[in-house]
Amino acid sequence: MTDPAAGRRPEACYEHRLRVSAADLDEQQHVNNVVYVQWVQDIATAHWHSLVPPECRVDLAWVLLRHEVDYQGAAVLHDALVIATRVGHAKGLTFERFTEIRREDDGRVLAKSRTLWAPVDPRTGRPRRVSPEIRALFSAAIEAEGASEGGAAERG
Repeated sequence: MTDPAAGRRPEACYEHRLRVSAADLDEQQHVNNVVYVQWVQDIATAHWHSLVPPECRVDLAWVLLRHEVDYQGAAVLHDALVIATRVGHAKGLTFERFTEIRREDDGRVLAKSRTLWAPVDPRTGRPRRVSPEIRALFSAAIEAEGASEGGAAERG
C-alpha cells in the first residue's frame, strides 16, 4: 500500500468546539461522565479522519485499550466547550493520546484524559503494525529501533 499520509505532519493540537445540549446532561443537570468519554473518543476519530484519507482507513483502524479521565469541573446546559487532543508517545503497538475539555468562556479545564490505542486490521480485528509515516503522524516521538516488537495489543 502506498501511504497517502507520507510527508504530512500533524498539527500540535487538534480542536473541536461544541455547545452542551440537554441530551448531554445527567439528572444533576451536569454533563454526564459517559458523555465526556464519548467526546474523547469522537475527537480522536475526527483527528484520525482529518489526517488520513478514506482509502488508508480501509486497511487500518484503531481500538481503545484504556481510558483515564480526571474530572475537574462540571459543564452545564449551553456551555461552549473546546475539546483539544494531541498525540503522545508510541511504544510497540500502543499509541498514547491526551485530550483536554475546557469551557470556552473562562478557559477552565473541566476534564483531562489519557487514552491508549492500538492499530488493528479492520477486517480481522487483529493488531497490526503501521507504516513509519503513520507512526510519525500519531506519535510525539519515535521509539528506539527494535522497540516496535511487543506492546499491550499483542498480548491479548
